[in-house]
Amino acid sequence: MNNIYKIKLAMVDDHQIVIDGIMALLREDKELDIVATANSSTRMLQLLQQHEVDILLTDVVMEGISGQQLAKEVRKLFPSIKIIALSMSGVGEIVEEMINDADISGYLLKQTGKQELVDAIKKVYSGGQYFQPKILDELAKQAEVRTETDAAHLTSREKEIIVLLEKNLSSKEIAETLFISVRTVETHRKNILKKTDTTNLLSLLKWAKSHKIITG
Repeated sequence: MNNIYKIKLAMVDDHQIVIDGIMALLREDKELDIVATANSSTRMLQLLQQHEVDILLTDVVMEGISGQQLAKEVRKLFPSIKIIALSMSGVGEIVEEMINDADISGYLLKQTGKQELVDAIKKVYSGGQYFQPKILDELAKQAEVRTETDAAHLTSREKEIIVLLEKNLSSKEIAETLFISVRTVETHRKNILKKTDTTNLLSLLKWAKSHKIITG
């Protein structure tokens, strides 16, 4: 048993109680060793220079440098470290960004149980990936939304107008803001409704929010 290599883990979360809880769970496994913990991304980057780490467990939403930004930095500065995100949110857009920009190896919700977390760590260490079914569902939805948005073929000008419509600007006000004629704005509005298969402003704004054209 003493000859078993221990997977070296680092963990960052801006809530110490989360770190304490996960440490209490993982220290029971003799194949895992938490060698560094931090409450900020800045501190974690410092610790990664001092410790040999196989896998980084990182929160996503943190003050200062976010988990997304941290993951990108770790991928650039410490390419051998594999990254697993632990988050309260499984929003597809965030997961997709972390996969594309930081090449993370796993993403789990914090509601996950001990055994699933341990299994994920060991699978990632062995060269695999681990994304919970809920996360895969969110990625599928995100891909569908992106496909629908691309299919609408909205121009940058049309997207600008949608954003201004969401701010409750009239066609005249939009025309003044964009330095175009009211008639041009009206033409754009008709084209936008046709492209998005919506019939009025309310349904258009609902579509735009679900397709990330506007946020909030």
